[in-house]
Amino acid sequence: MKIKVIIADDNSFIREGLKIILNTYVEFEVLDTVNDGKEAVDFCLKHPVDIALLDVRMPNMNGVEAARLITEQTSVKPIILTTFDDDEYILDAIKNGAKGYLLKNNDPEQIRDAIKSVYNGNSIIQDVILEKIKTNLTENKAPETSTDLSQFTEREREIMSLIAKGCSNKAISKQVFISEGTVANYITSILNKTGLEHRTQIAIFYLKGKVE
Repeated sequence: MKIKVIIADDNSFIREGLKIILNTYVEFEVLDTVNDGKEAVDFCLKHPVDIALLDVRMPNMNGVEAARLITEQTSVKPIILTTFDDDEYILDAIKNGAKGYLLKNNDPEQIRDAIKSVYNGNSIIQDVILEKIKTNLTENKAPETSTDLSQFTEREREIMSLIAKGCSNKAISKQVFISEGTVANYITSILNKTGLEHRTQIAIFYLKGKVE
């Protein structure tokens, strides 16, 4: 079964280029390309879409707002794909349901792998973007707002710290000498305790104390 994708970008060259690239992979079917976030939302409401690739800055409705509406009203998984790595957009996109945040200068293989990973239930955020989040949150974090981690076990706190550093489950398992399955179980426990939805939010929670 092919992964059904829609591409929203107000630059016709970029959206049609992405369509050509993704259609070279047998696992994808690009259902349509649209000009803005509103068109993306409307299409997702009417068609069986798996992944919505959304540019950030578009007329009528931006990608962040489109991600929020798509997440609230459908089962489609939004991925922000953009040339902009502004901190405000990163955090807003994550808070509004985006399951991935990638820069357009990635090579096609990275974009393909990210789409497949999000489709399979993971959340993807590039290391360079995660570093910007960490830097921004650390610089703006007042001492009195330090995160209360008392509800977590020592192992959970250790794993949260490694997630905040951008480590994958595989990297965490090697560093703390437990299986990837056990790492996944710890992450599930952390998500249950915090009410968060994915690992990127865990990183923000660990650094900031909350995900607004």
